[in-house]
Amino acid sequence: MMRRWLLRLLCVCVVGAGSLPSVQAAERIVSLNLCTDQLALMLADRAQIAGLSPLVRDCSGSVLCQSAAIVPIIAPSAENVIAAQPDVVLAGQFTARVAVKAAREVGAQVLTLPPASSLADIPVQIMQVARAVGHPERGAALVAAFQKRLAEISLSRQQTDPVAAVYEANGFVAGPKSLPDDVLGHAGLRNLSTVAGITAVGRVPLETLLAHQPDLLIRDRSGQGYSLAQGMLDNPVLKHFFLNNHAVDVPASLWLCGLPQTLDAVAILRNVRDSLKQMQGIP
Repeated sequence: MMRRWLLRLLCVCVVGAGSLPSVQAAERIVSLNLCTDQLALMLADRAQIAGLSPLVRDCSGSVLCQSAAIVPIIAPSAENVIAAQPDVVLAGQFTARVAVKAAREVGAQVLTLPPASSLADIPVQIMQVARAVGHPERGAALVAAFQKRLAEISLSRQQTDPVAAVYEANGFVAGPKSLPDDVLGHAGLRNLSTVAGITAVGRVPLETLLAHQPDLLIRDRSGQGYSLAQGMLDNPVLKHFFLNNHAVDVPASLWLCGLPQTLDAVAILRNVRDSLKQMQGIP
């Protein structure tokens, strides 16, 4: 093992997202990002995983937090990455840059993924990680299942679709051209940010939200009870304006990362949308 590692130190191999070639199954995989953590859990053998980031065990953001209990966890630092002696390092485009640089310098193959901004990104990233860990056949099977389910539940966008607001802690809303925005579209909903001309993710005062009168309020209750920011989602005014089927809770973990489980968010919202349409007498 040590001899193989020392030989790798003599040859730096840097591979960017989308260009990692098909390889034999990696012996030691390290992931430094929540989203790549979860893809690694779905695609790699447990024995291949040398370490995932601590975030993968946080159930408020990770849909695979329970599965992660049986794999090693390492903090995403340069020292920890070097000590893990990885063959392959998976990372996000904007996180753990020092650790990623260290991985490259010691010769590990590095795959960095940008945040998924649409459902179309998910099959692409599944296959990138599947090739990186040496199990492209598993990636292909996961992609096929994802595409089949998406075709079964997805709706085409209509100008008459109900308007939904993804309202998070501190009044932040999901902006256009984001993964939640695309999920809404496939569920037959229009994003308030697009309808109201909000061009980026930002904080929207409660008064502004109510003035636009969206048909559906989508709340993220992850971590409820730990902050005043989360507590505002239970504001009595919100409860008054968004009764019964006009409010729904969707865990942030379903669309914080682009995963096959993101389709669960589509399914949840599709069901609520259908109920709204029935209430309004619209087919």
